[in-house]
Amino acid sequence: MQRSTKRTGVLRRSTLCTALALCFASGAVLAQSNASGVVFGRVAQPEGAVIHLQNLDTGLTRDVGVDADGRYRASSLPVGRYKVTVERGGQAVETRDNVQVNLGGGVDVSFAGASSATTEAQNLEGVQVTGNVLPAIDVSQVDSRTVLTSEQLQKLPLARDVTAAALLAPGVISGDSRYGNVASFGGSSASENQYYINGYSVTNALTGLGFTSLPYDAIDQQQIFTGGYGAEYGRSTGGVINIVTKRGGNEWKGGVGMYFQPSALRQDPRNIYRKNGTLYQTRSGNKSTDTQYTGYISGPLIKDKLFLYAAGDFTRSNSQATSVITAPQKTYQEQKATKWMAKIDWNITDNHLLEVTGIGDKTNTERSVYKYNYATGSRGDYIGTDNLKNFDAGPGSAPGGDVYIGKYTGYITDDLTVNALYGHTQTRHERNLSYSSNPNCPWITDNRSVSTPIVGCGLVNGTVLGEGAKDKTHGYRLDIEYRAGDHDLRVGVDNQTLESYSGNIYEGGYRWVYQDAGEVPNRPDIVPPPGADYFVEKRLFQTGASVKTEQEAQYIEDHWQVTDRWMVYLGLRNEQFKNINGDGATYVKQRHQLAPRIGATWDVFGDSTFKIYANAGRYHLAIPSNVAIRGASASTYYSEYYSYSGVGPNGEPTGTAQLGSRRYLNGEDGTPLDPKTVAAQGIDAYYQDEYILGFDKAISENWSFGAKATYRKLKSSIDDFCDSRPFEAYAERNGIDISNASLPGCYLFNPGKSNTFLVDVGGGQYVPFKLTKDDFTSPAGVKFPDLKRSYYALDLYLEHHFADDWYGRIDYTFSRSYGNSEGQLKSDIGQLDPSVTQDWDAPEIMQYTNGPLPNDRTHQLKAYGYWQMSPEWLLGGNLAVATGRPKNCIGVDPVDAIDYGASYFECGLQPAPRGSKGRLPYTWKLDLNAEYRPMWAGEKQPLAFTATVFNLLGSQRKVAQVDVGETGAIRNGVPVQSINYERPIAFETPRYVRVGVRYDFSL
Repeated sequence: MQRSTKRTGVLRRSTLCTALALCFASGAVLAQSNASGVVFGRVAQPEGAVIHLQNLDTGLTRDVGVDADGRYRASSLPVGRYKVTVERGGQAVETRDNVQVNLGGGVDVSFAGASSATTEAQNLEGVQVTGNVLPAIDVSQVDSRTVLTSEQLQKLPLARDVTAAALLAPGVISGDSRYGNVASFGGSSASENQYYINGYSVTNALTGLGFTSLPYDAIDQQQIFTGGYGAEYGRSTGGVINIVTKRGGNEWKGGVGMYFQPSALRQDPRNIYRKNGTLYQTRSGNKSTDTQYTGYISGPLIKDKLFLYAAGDFTRSNSQATSVITAPQKTYQEQKATKWMAKIDWNITDNHLLEVTGIGDKTNTERSVYKYNYATGSRGDYIGTDNLKNFDAGPGSAPGGDVYIGKYTGYITDDLTVNALYGHTQTRHERNLSYSSNPNCPWITDNRSVSTPIVGCGLVNGTVLGEGAKDKTHGYRLDIEYRAGDHDLRVGVDNQTLESYSGNIYEGGYRWVYQDAGEVPNRPDIVPPPGADYFVEKRLFQTGASVKTEQEAQYIEDHWQVTDRWMVYLGLRNEQFKNINGDGATYVKQRHQLAPRIGATWDVFGDSTFKIYANAGRYHLAIPSNVAIRGASASTYYSEYYSYSGVGPNGEPTGTAQLGSRRYLNGEDGTPLDPKTVAAQGIDAYYQDEYILGFDKAISENWSFGAKATYRKLKSSIDDFCDSRPFEAYAERNGIDISNASLPGCYLFNPGKSNTFLVDVGGGQYVPFKLTKDDFTSPAGVKFPDLKRSYYALDLYLEHHFADDWYGRIDYTFSRSYGNSEGQLKSDIGQLDPSVTQDWDAPEIMQYTNGPLPNDRTHQLKAYGYWQMSPEWLLGGNLAVATGRPKNCIGVDPVDAIDYGASYFECGLQPAPRGSKGRLPYTWKLDLNAEYRPMWAGEKQPLAFTATVFNLLGSQRKVAQVDVGETGAIRNGVPVQSINYERPIAFETPRYVRVGVRYDFSL
């Protein structure tokens, strides 16, 4: 709680304590929408009292009645500063000024007053909220949340993005670097989160990884839910990030700023070496210079009625990078990013509000690529240009796009409030490759155990996006709140449709993979010529489809104030999901996915100084749209094997002779898939159960501490299964002729459970195959394990609320995330196929997979805060320390009956259980910032100079590595070890400096 540090006398302090005691004792309940807040409390003398609220910035007013017990409640208030007054007969009796309403929270403003003659009570300083704490212990909430205001976002040393702020919350860690700038909440994979702006979901429509962003300075408040959230939220088994933007007021204001991150003040990134000491990538010059220009304007179009807020970020980044030695290139990149937001707020009347928000997020990147000679350290010939639009913020992010949101709020009566919202997003992705001389450059990969690899002429050396890629969403929600005595009831509907066109192909149309000669398990037709040390594999991969996911939900919840000290929360959410493939056919339809939520808070002493709370809930997640691209639509994926006698200038083999026949992988031969057969019948939704028990305790006027225990268990998952043997065995046992059957290469199913599949046995005759859990057993007797992903954590915190010119918080988390499935992703190998990973493809691949999962960090310590050391100077700090990621060795199975090569938790033909190879080192980072606001610039100190140092001490420890320890080949009965095993994939971000200047003005 933020309190005044003034001491003006015993009488005033006593009056304040009396007022706050009544405030704490009110025990009012509340419910609120995901883009507003609540003011509630108790009036000591309720007879004839009316509560009058006035927004100090927009002039919005609202009057609410006081019941016979002296309680009142004003819900769905736009966040901001309010003046709250008790009136009798139209005359002000008692007033609180500058009451800050925060996102999703309740402000308890109670009055001790006796009459209009009250003296000291009228002079009480305004109640303000820092973070999500007002009163000191908020007894009205059962969830786990962190709320950061725009003021805090400016004062703390943070990168200017949403994820950096989310990482302050306990139990939140950075996701695998190969998925972009995304976070993992509570052990869940990084695709299991939801992101909202002004109440509308802006989560990546295709994969769930990432979100459409907005100008950083346009954020008014950012709310981070790490657990226990109510029934109004769904489609998340990780966390929820909810952002409310700033809005205009009755005063015209504006501001401009510039932030500069020079390459000269960046620490050199570490070079990457293989375990045997050979150089893999030189990175000392891989730096960038970033410049961002910002601006905003805010004010009334019509005083007290119509308001505008508009902001923009314009960022230019110039960088250069040397790529890996297996594809040596020198790249010069220029990236231009434009983010804008405009918001109109219309107070039609004091009881009817309308707001319209528009957001744009566009990125254009141009990469000029040259050859690079590692032997001489010099740049070579120009190769070509790679131009990307809305496609360069990381492989899993959702950069770019336009967002439009409209919202209506109606205060129908004191007890009845209606909120209605509609939103729409659209994003187009483009990638254009322009080669200097070669019209076609295939992807070349050299997996041989050699020190001088074969290289090609490609720009990307990987998979590229097909033409016409785009995402769009539209959705609406309706929320109705009604207060009936001790019950605050909410009901609502929450619908959103996600549509995407997406597809991928190898650069150049196909890929060559050079490999060590030897036995290719399960492929007796692959026999290299005698004496040959190597062979080459040609792969083709191509996908492309327009897909759709329809998500609908209805919910009801009740905040029931059982007594003045006990509040019970009851909620129920009903989810429906429908997934549609590239032919417009529904391949999965899930109805009546019931998600109960229950919680309780106990105000132990009745004065809000000690709260014990608990909650339990179920949370569902839809199948991502990307699943339909390969899993329910036509795709092509095959391999051919060749011997060769030489290598051409573009890296392609010459003198080839085919070894064996073409092999279609996972049955992907370009044939359209039957939507009736690609998924198990009545497949259960992806869902998780969660249990939380905790307490919060005020130590003194400015200090509080608390603890929370969390347990999460993934109860049902969805992945693909790519093994025909259980169907063959079932058909044989039951006398079913499948000689003419159409069996897809892979099926969506619930791992670790019994599943029923429809099989077209020929001529459109569908037969149900009821496979029990034991039917998913290999001929050698290897069974699927039960699905397992569990997370437990103990969070401890100590907080000094802003007082005496400083704020600080320390969080310590002990946690374990363990099991045999990370969830929708597979960070072990950085696989970007949510819900269709190689896990669960066959029983053999799930052997020895139980152990600490990739997002497990046993110990985490976070400490952050700021000190207003003088009217002109402010200092801030942010420390993060965490246990390293678990290490694995993934290799070859002695039998490899499913021909997956180095994909098993086995090395040296022996079990190597998940996490059995130890951990990467601890990571730790200290960021510091300073702000100088000179008094000579004006009374309001509108000019600010800032400097921030990220990773002050320059720690660059390894945060991800190659866990694949073998090449996949077996020579003389021994697996060939990979020279890339334990090679670093990512280190901690090197030290860099950001300097800035900002000027705010009034018009």
